[in-house]
Amino acid sequence: MDFLTIESTHTSGFYSKHPLVITRGSGAILWDDQNREYLDCMGGHGVTNLGHCHPDIIQAVTEQLNRLITLPETYYNDVRAMLLEKIAHLVPGMDRIFFCNSGTESIEAAIKFARLSTGRSGIIASMRGFHGRTLGALSATWNKTYRQPFEPLVPGFDHVPYNNFEALANIISDHTAAVILEIIQGEGGVHLADPEYLIEVQNLCQKNGTLIIIDEVQTGYGRTGKFFAFQHYELQPDLVCIAKSMAGGIPMGGVLIGRNVTNISTGLHGSTFGGNPLACAAALRTIDVIRRDRLEKQAEEKGTYLINELRRIDSLLIREVRGLGLIIGIELKQKVSPYLQEMSNLGLLALPAGMTVIRLLPPLVITYEQLDEVVKIIRQVLTTNDEIK
Repeated sequence: MDFLTIESTHTSGFYSKHPLVITRGSGAILWDDQNREYLDCMGGHGVTNLGHCHPDIIQAVTEQLNRLITLPETYYNDVRAMLLEKIAHLVPGMDRIFFCNSGTESIEAAIKFARLSTGRSGIIASMRGFHGRTLGALSATWNKTYRQPFEPLVPGFDHVPYNNFEALANIISDHTAAVILEIIQGEGGVHLADPEYLIEVQNLCQKNGTLIIIDEVQTGYGRTGKFFAFQHYELQPDLVCIAKSMAGGIPMGGVLIGRNVTNISTGLHGSTFGGNPLACAAALRTIDVIRRDRLEKQAEEKGTYLINELRRIDSLLIREVRGLGLIIGIELKQKVSPYLQEMSNLGLLALPAGMTVIRLLPPLVITYEQLDEVVKIIRQVLTTNDEIK
């Protein structure tokens, strides 16, 4: 059966698709319908921190499927209660959690909670930042390619240069409900926040009565070497947005809610599928696996190894290699699209982050042998394919 043609005929048309039919996966490996093997450094755009088809997630989901699949939060549930308690222990001072189904939903919720709590409407976001595609999250997103077709967007949003405290200080006011930040701008090119900048922003927001929203949708759940990326710094956010890898591949999102967030009352927000028992069972087991297998430590050590090996590649194409843990960007002096295609031809799947950055988001369970193969393929493509344009 020609799955590529069938899907191309009936898909919405919103996605730029690679000409591969992926049919199964295990750990850091994917296979296509011709049984060709690929090292997965796309990681489902940051979803597969535990790898594909992790046996513990399969077990948790299978067991829950036989008990109860869905139940709205208008009723109490045993699995949801256990998950709420476990997440509440991850970050001191953030003991309330709202559940939803995706990253963009978590951003939408955080924006609403900030406005509700402060009685203000202004949101300050960063240039190059990406927070999602629904109208509120899109209003916080910078890239005009995503924004312009849907304008006018939600009013009250401003964007300032990332890591530029003076620019933010000049625009914040008593109308500003929240500042929203990524600790690492993934879609925007794998740019890391300056630690001093983060502390300055936090101090200013506390002085101004402005909340801080940290977007951990891609960087959370161990990817950077800490459970959350903001934990590398002396930060205490008011709202933390999570999703992607939260439930081992099952769709789920959430918002961690700090003690400065007030005025939350019954009926003002909700989600039909948010906190359903199936996703909660997967999310509960995900945290257990991360802790049991020390995946935060693995991400730290493997990330350091991979970054160092990539920096050893002698290629005039490479401008910089940067990252934290296992979110890594290779900035080139040319557009990355043809190089990504050549990597795919050689059995390595990776992502762009803007026009000139290759983004690597491998599962945290990737082996050192597989990392060596990743480096081997990238070296081959960036040192022997200078003719690719």
